[in-house]
Amino acid sequence: MARLNVGLIGLGRLGRVYARDLSSRIAATKLTAVADTNGELAKQIAAEFEVARSYANPADLIADRNVDAIVIVSPTHTHRDVVVQALAAKKPTFCEKPPAIHLSEALDMAEAEHKTGTFFQMGFMRRFDPGYAAAKRQIEEGRIGRPVVFKATSRDPFPPSVAYADPKSSGGIFVDMGIHDFDLARWFMGDVATIQAVGGVLVFPELGAVGDKDNVIATMTFADGRLGMVDLTRNGFYGYDISTELLGPEGTIRIGYIRETPLLVMTRNNIAHDTVPYFMERFERAYTLQLENFADNVLKQRPTPITIHDGVEALRVAVAATRACETGQLVKVSSIVPERV
Repeated sequence: MARLNVGLIGLGRLGRVYARDLSSRIAATKLTAVADTNGELAKQIAAEFEVARSYANPADLIADRNVDAIVIVSPTHTHRDVVVQALAAKKPTFCEKPPAIHLSEALDMAEAEHKTGTFFQMGFMRRFDPGYAAAKRQIEEGRIGRPVVFKATSRDPFPPSVAYADPKSSGGIFVDMGIHDFDLARWFMGDVATIQAVGGVLVFPELGAVGDKDNVIATMTFADGRLGMVDLTRNGFYGYDISTELLGPEGTIRIGYIRETPLLVMTRNNIAHDTVPYFMERFERAYTLQLENFADNVLKQRPTPITIHDGVEALRVAVAATRACETGQLVKVSSIVPERV
């Protein structure tokens, strides 16, 4: 079997998971190099997963002749520069969501892909989750008719660190957290035309101190008049709760679960079960499947299923939601144009 020699950039919490998958769980990949601006961390990860080379500078990994493809899991604000370099080197590239914090940066990435003609795949792992993938097939087969309402809920069991939540580095709750739901909205329903949003700092004042929010709700109208809603919270203390519902004229499809272990404890006047702890437990399989798909697409010269256009447009919706929340006004998604930074 042909194997793809992959270089991994970014070795934080998710980067370590990707290192494990690329080095041992995916038959089509060989992890040949890792890079992180924390050079000591890069050395540690390389030793842990028996990777031949480690770098403190991502540019050195991109230039490595033994690396055929690049997987990028570095912080969002670094994506543009690393993606542009990787594409210029003509190396097929995978980049985690969101593509960037600013729309102008995401469009720079799109321009680089167009100019170089290099393969690029955007990372939206929920599309590879078995539940979401099955729902997509059911919709395409007309099981519930053409959906008319899209509803998505994402609840984190605890907030991120204040440093991470700062919109200057994360983009804020709509960009960092909500972009998954906005991508799903477009995947299932098509382009978003208008959006309204409300939000507040209701539980964690420290998030407000850096300009973020802990609870937000957005309502959307799609280009063809259908309706959608997304609600996000940082205080789902009972567990990690991700669900999506599609309402059609002939039925409803609901995706998601909250019970992690298939066990109910039933005592007098009480039935109890555990809950999903966090995103890695809920979407572990999806993360592996999307990397496997990336490698297969490159090796078999198949087109990417998730394009930079998907990343740009999901980001555009997230930025529109942020603006709607800040102004209290309905925002046309098409009005969101890049501001050079």
